[in-house]
Order: sequence, then structure tokens, then C-alpha cells
Amino acid sequence: MNIKIHHQADQVKGQFNGGAILENKPIGFPQDRGKQAPYSNLFYWAHAWSDEGSLIGEHPHQGFEIMSVVLEGDIVHYDNKNKSWFPLKKGDVQIIRAGSGITHAEQVNPGSRIFQIWFDPDLTRTLSMEPSYNDYKSHELPVATKNGMSVTTIKGEGSPIKMETPGISIFEINCREGNHHFNLYDEKIVSVYLISGYLKIGEHLLGKDDFAIISGITNLVFEAETPCRIFLIQSPQKIGYTPYQDLYKR
Repeated sequence: MNIKIHHQADQVKGQFNGGAILENKPIGFPQDRGKQAPYSNLFYWAHAWSDEGSLIGEHPHQGFEIMSVVLEGDIVHYDNKNKSWFPLKKGDVQIIRAGSGITHAEQVNPGSRIFQIWFDPDLTRTLSMEPSYNDYKSHELPVATKNGMSVTTIKGEGSPIKMETPGISIFEINCREGNHHFNLYDEKIVSVYLISGYLKIGEHLLGKDDFAIISGITNLVFEAETPCRIFLIQSPQKIGYTPYQDLYKR
């Protein structure tokens, strides 16, 4: 097993609107100069929250596939394709397939937290595609419970979520204290964000907001020292196309 840990204190910090919205970024933008560069087809990952609520005004995107997951509270989203505001609550997921270009805005309401994750779906294809947008409600996502562990499949077997980015599986795991294992797909990189709790993977202890990148395993074995909430993405070791950071390297 190969494992790389980024503790919360070492992640890139960001903010909007004078600090009304705050961020931890385990994978920052290149200009953030964070410790973790993009890898596989994961380009960017931010955990954003607001205590008082704030609006991120309308702004453009192209090419990338952008997923927002509501961890706590609720947000409201606008885009220039639907020309309307749509609410998303805890557990809901939004996909923007930015394609040839789309603009959107987000209102993060008081006490709310989200992940925003950018996937690289092969911009040589997607920059010429019609942009699209979907909301998926939490009740649409399959949940399996066994041996003290509840697994919500966000992207994978049984989930309605469709993505252009190949080879992606996404899960939220809630577990009680104790030893657990989670079966993985072969030849995948495993990215783990610990939303809450304390757990050990091998000799490595992770706490709230710590991030791990793991390869060389097909079965994730961990010890939850407290009840834990874990967000996990499996992505390809080899993506089969040139990623953005190499395609537009200067």
C-alpha cells in the first residue's frame, strides 16, 4: 500500500467575500501552489462552508465537470442554461458538465458546508460539447448498511448520476467505532476525505478534514477510533488521455 496524507493544517486555504465563505482545499488550483497537484482525473477539491451565508456571484466555466455535494445545510444554485434558481439540501448532489461554456452562481446558506470537486473529463472532447446540468436528490442515491457501516453510492452501481469523466466511483461511508473494510476496484487510486471522526489506515491516524491518497490496494482496511463520516473517490491510475495540466502546460 502506498499512502500520502495531507492533514487539514497543510491544505490550501481559501475564502470568498471577505471570509464569509471559507475553504480547505486538499487539491488546490495550480496558482494556489498547494502541496498536492492534480492527479488521475481529479483536478480540484474544496471543502467550503459559511457560518452566516454568502453569495458567490455568476461566473463562467468551460470543459470541466464540476460536482457539488451538500454536506450540511443547504445551498441555492443558478445557471444561465436553466435561467432559474434551484435549492439543494444535505445529501443532494449537483453536476455541471461545463462543456463549451456555462455561467452559474451559488448561494451558500448559513451553517452550510459543501464539497466542490472538479473532474477532468478530457477537455479535447468536452470543450466542444453542449453544457448540461443536473441535480440529484439524496433519496435517489442507493444506501447499503452492513456490519456497522452505511455506504451511500453517489457515483457507481445503482446511482442515477451520470458523468462524462471515465472511471469514477464515489461513496460516502458512515461507520461506528471498530475495524472495517471496504472492497475497491483494481487499478484505482483511492482518495479519502475524513469529514468527521478519527480513523487509522495502517499506522496513519486521520482526524477531521484530513485527506489521504492511497494506491496499491483492493481492500481498504481501517480502524474507526470514533464514529466516522468518510468521503471516498476511486479514480483511474491511467486515464488514457492528456490531462488539462499537461495539455495547457506552458
